[in-house]
Amino acid sequence: MNCMMEFLLATLMRFPRECKIPPRFAIDVLVRLLIDGSHPGAGHRFPNATFRLASLFFKQEMELSLIGLQNAGKTSLVNVVATGGYSEDMIPTIGFNMRKVTKGNVTIKLWDLGGQPRFRSMWERYCRAVSAIVYVVDAADHDNLSISRSELHDLLSKPSLNGIPLLVLGNKIDKPEALSKQALTDQMELRSITDREVCCFMISCKNSTNIDSVIDWLVKHSKSKN
Repeated sequence: MNCMMEFLLATLMRFPRECKIPPRFAIDVLVRLLIDGSHPGAGHRFPNATFRLASLFFKQEMELSLIGLQNAGKTSLVNVVATGGYSEDMIPTIGFNMRKVTKGNVTIKLWDLGGQPRFRSMWERYCRAVSAIVYVVDAADHDNLSISRSELHDLLSKPSLNGIPLLVLGNKIDKPEALSKQALTDQMELRSITDREVCCFMISCKNSTNIDSVIDWLVKHSKSKN
């Protein structure tokens, strides 16, 4: 890699927003970097820099379905992820809502599906071909945990959803009666799910607890649309 390329790469990596680079020029730079780095014995002074640089120019996007019983906090999660705002007077979702949220170079298309019994039959339809299924559980609602578990496992049994990563969120941990992560994992029988990646976070939409961890997980599971 010549000195000019090294300088340009370092500048782009440090000041991505300030650099107004025409798309054609950006592509040319990336191609040159890839060719230069492919020569036998070619050292790279910036580990993984080419791929990090590529992410500055090529947007990624993912599609998610947020499901769970009514009043679990799905719409609150969407609002907190999108704006950081929380409201106690959230109106339950009737049917479904769709919202797009941009985090860095990733655009997340969120399907917020109603959790009332009459809407659960449509969950499977909106979970097909998504990047991940996000299942929200009210960790403080002990009475409905068995229903929540049954609905989750029934959904995952659908052949059309095989292999889609699952993110389970135990919400409302700001309440003293909320279950621990261990207890929620046991109650929801998450260890029995072996046909896909499963991750669980305990969150509070009200206090924004662990919301950053949720966003990080979502971004890592985004699919490039290049």
